[in-house]
Amino acid sequence: MARAQFQKGQKVWVECVGAWAQIEKVQPVWAKGFEEPVRVTYDVGLGREFLGHELLLPVEDSAADVGQNWRLMRARNKWQNAEDCPHHPFPGTYPVVVTDKADWGGWRVPGAEYDRDPDQIEFQARLIAAAPKLMDLAARLLSSVDEAPDDAPPEMRALAREARTILKSVTDVLAAPTLDSAATPAPQAPDRSRIAECDSRDSPRSRTLIQG
Repeated sequence: MARAQFQKGQKVWVECVGAWAQIEKVQPVWAKGFEEPVRVTYDVGLGREFLGHELLLPVEDSAADVGQNWRLMRARNKWQNAEDCPHHPFPGTYPVVVTDKADWGGWRVPGAEYDRDPDQIEFQARLIAAAPKLMDLAARLLSSVDEAPDDAPPEMRALAREARTILKSVTDVLAAPTLDSAATPAPQAPDRSRIAECDSRDSPRSRTLIQG
């Protein structure tokens, strides 16, 4: 039987539309002879109902580790001699950002792209290498404001909100809900026998008998 994977008010990514939306209604679909819904659909205000597999949740990426140590290193320029590229900031080498403890893996650019604008590539390399430290700085700023939000000046609270948005854009990825994160089971179908019993009690004849 179907379980509700999302809850009302939850923010979800609608894959086939390519947009964020909010769960407005959780709508179980019942079938005769079954005590639980056969499927659950969701109204997100986009003109039609969606099934659970069409919606995704933002979850924290397990690979997001702000404590990583990325390093800027220089590799030998194999496609140009130092004499052929005096306009390079460091003729004969190009920047490489390594993200692994073994000094390999990470970020680099093709030789033709580096030669086109070496100063811009050098700046990008420095910025990428500093990214984990900048993320850690943003996280500590956010944590500091969260500890005493009423004591923080308005400018700091605004910076903290912006930092939270930026961090989430980096650390959050889209994923289908897991069984552990699934919402509570869909509401049970109303007991028709009890409804019929209540209806019979409220009929004019039953009221007459009670009054009598």
